[in-house]
Amino acid sequence: MVMVRGGRTALMAGALAVAAVSAAAQTTPTAPLRRLEFTQAIEQALARHPSVAQAMEAVTQAEALLQQARAATRPNLSTGLTNITLDAARGFDGGITQPRNQFAFTAAADMPILAPALWAARGQARDRVEVASRSVTEVRQQIAVAAAQTYLAVIAARRQVEVGERALENAQAHLSYADRRLAGGAGSRLNQLRAAQAVSADEARLEAERLALIRAREALGVIVVENGPVDAGAEPMLDVDGAVDESVWMSARPDIQVEQRVRQAAKRELDDSPKDWFPTGIVAFDPQYIAPAGLFQPSRTWRLTFTVSQPIFDGGARASLKSLRRVSFRQAELSLSLAEIQARSEVRTARASLASLERALASARLSAEQADEVLVITTAAFEVGATTNIEVIDAQRSARDADTLAALAENAVRRAHLDLLVALGRFPG
Repeated sequence: MVMVRGGRTALMAGALAVAAVSAAAQTTPTAPLRRLEFTQAIEQALARHPSVAQAMEAVTQAEALLQQARAATRPNLSTGLTNITLDAARGFDGGITQPRNQFAFTAAADMPILAPALWAARGQARDRVEVASRSVTEVRQQIAVAAAQTYLAVIAARRQVEVGERALENAQAHLSYADRRLAGGAGSRLNQLRAAQAVSADEARLEAERLALIRAREALGVIVVENGPVDAGAEPMLDVDGAVDESVWMSARPDIQVEQRVRQAAKRELDDSPKDWFPTGIVAFDPQYIAPAGLFQPSRTWRLTFTVSQPIFDGGARASLKSLRRVSFRQAELSLSLAEIQARSEVRTARASLASLERALASARLSAEQADEVLVITTAAFEVGATTNIEVIDAQRSARDADTLAALAENAVRRAHLDLLVALGRFPG
């Protein structure tokens, strides 16, 4: 018996400690939660997210490769300074052919005057820059969509908390009524326990819903690169105005733009394959200054060289390269075709989903209104003794479930609008 009392005392002490910590947490001031509107969240995610910066670095890399390709077709200039010291001067018959100490200043300038393959590489490098730029647009869309979905998740979680709070208020009102009836001798302990159990269940559900809201706000803070949770503002307007022609929305999709640029780049490389067999020509100018001059080494000299070369046989290297380019072009064509088929499917699915979910939302809202009316009638009937509190608790549960279903349907419609905008290449605008 002593051990039992000690255990109860420990439990009571633990409960008091938890209550004290909770009270302290409630009185401790917390930093205000930052709230972003929909457009602000999208813009901040695009401005701060590292994935966008990484994609931009890929563009910078492609531009550097383009600069290298351009440099290969431009003049090159170099200089050199050489000092030679011998143990003794060289010569014969009193003449010096090689002074003991001699400086030589040389320069070299050359430029390709006939370089079809290098000129083609320059155009191919420009295509790679364009592909990288289009990829940035695709990455930006992915980040914007992720931010939008997270924003909508916060709104949905907040809506569920509102539903849970309203359900808890109804359950607490019914419990208060049951307590008063029990205290006045008109009610029963069973009715009071049923009402209390409903309150406890709603409190547990509300805690889970509040935790989901906390997680959603943290996720929004991460996607917008904020050091802390971020709350969503007002519900965004995501309506699609009118029908959009396929030729318009297809070319507006970033993924299709990337595939088109990849195909264009592969086609250029394949078309440029014959240029690998074209002759190449280089002109070079090499001046030289030597001091002191030797017997067979004049002080100032220069040389102008023209060189033309024509590939004849390379063991099949250029032929295999052309085959690889043909395969790459065919793969790019197939990838583009598959992306277009997928895009059409996404648009059809998004439109059908939106229409279906809007109908479901109308039904869910009607169900919620009917469930609320049933709860009012059932509660009134119970108060006049026409029914039991079992019917009241059941009506409360049905009203809560109907409100939850309506909230989920609202979120599904918002996401369907977003999916349609993304499928049509109109998000972000």
